[in-house]
Amino acid sequence: MLGEIAALGAAFSWTVSAILYKEALAKTKPVSANVVRLAFTGLFLLVLLVVLGKFRVLTSLPLYVVVLAGVSGLIGLGLGDTLYLLSLKLIGVARAVPITCVYPLFNILWAIFVAKETVTLPVVAGATIIVLGIWLLSKEQEGKQSLDKKSMSKGIFFALATALAWSISIAMIDIAVTVPETGSLDHAFVINTIRVIAIAASLLVLAPLADRKFEFLKMDKRTATALISGGFVALGIGWFLLTYSFLHIPQSQAVPISSTTPLFSTLTSIAILKEHVTLKTAVGAMAIVAGIFLVFTV
Repeated sequence: MLGEIAALGAAFSWTVSAILYKEALAKTKPVSANVVRLAFTGLFLLVLLVVLGKFRVLTSLPLYVVVLAGVSGLIGLGLGDTLYLLSLKLIGVARAVPITCVYPLFNILWAIFVAKETVTLPVVAGATIIVLGIWLLSKEQEGKQSLDKKSMSKGIFFALATALAWSISIAMIDIAVTVPETGSLDHAFVINTIRVIAIAASLLVLAPLADRKFEFLKMDKRTATALISGGFVALGIGWFLLTYSFLHIPQSQAVPISSTTPLFSTLTSIAILKEHVTLKTAVGAMAIVAGIFLVFTV
């Protein structure tokens, strides 16, 4: 059960971070936002690694594991998250989050053809039902907001590209954390730290090209605080929990569970914002719960 609970914890963490990011993106550009959140989260994780005395774990890792973790960070946190932030800015949390959460379908393909996992019918069925539930929640939200076709098309494209980038990044992390030389809680923490630091350092070096006006240095405190907080929750906690879940359950199970962020978003809206529950919302939420149940019971 530890793996399933960790994957659910990742989904909840990403729900919280999406809300924080959306508030911040109203006042800054996605590239500047990504530089700030990754730089501070990377520094925090590096300091934590030293304080906890885990530097020896880092130096003991095989080079190919370090490379896998680093490239995973570049693809998932650099390319994927920048596209995600662009999508959030264009079409909002209600649309962007459900669309990006189709990444389990890609990961099932990677699990079968790359990791050579034996993916059972209940897992495939569960993942499909989860994505169906996400789609229903997304359709419900579409009726509440109107956007021009150009913004909608670009936002959807960025969201789908995010899902593909995340799925590749997740598959690489799964390989890095499940090889014989790794396989502990310490390794999960260190590997997650490597991927964050790799992209944080890369973005800081490329900042003069990616953010020529250095807007990330001119950001107001409220916006920076929201981005840094979101980074700690999503990168420090969420991605660590997903990485840790791979130590206990296969990628084909962990990833669909981690994609249930829209369910938590809906429940939060109902419980805190007292939003009205429509039939589509109820059916979508129940479909996600049913999909999780199928994946859990494998």
